[in-house]
Amino acid sequence: QVQLVESGGGLVQPGGSLRLSCVASGFIFNFYHMSWYRQAPGNERELVATITSAGAITYYVDSVKGRFTISRDNAKNTVYLQMNVLKPEDTAVYFCNAQHRWNINNKYWGQGTQVTVSS
Repeated sequence: QVQLVESGGGLVQPGGSLRLSCVASGFIFNFYHMSWYRQAPGNERELVATITSAGAITYYVDSVKGRFTISRDNAKNTVYLQMNVLKPEDTAVYFCNAQHRWNINNKYWGQGTQVTVSS
């Protein structure tokens, strides 16, 4: 049974930090590129960051460059998103995504974790 379980969300003040984690099970983790997406109320889901299956390449949406860092530990089947200097516009539900490195139609989603940035 495939599972992606996110954790680490919560309420934080502007300028603060959070670290999201996503633990994967039920598939061969190091065959999959891992991404974090987010969706704010009334908005479409957007890609925030991606890390390739071996961790060699990362991608970030412009709005989070220099503030967020994606990383993975293939030994622990876990992907992380370190979020620093958080802004109110970062408020959203954050979703973990796994996409097979060769078959783009083979993908999985987590249930999401809420991040709220507010004073």
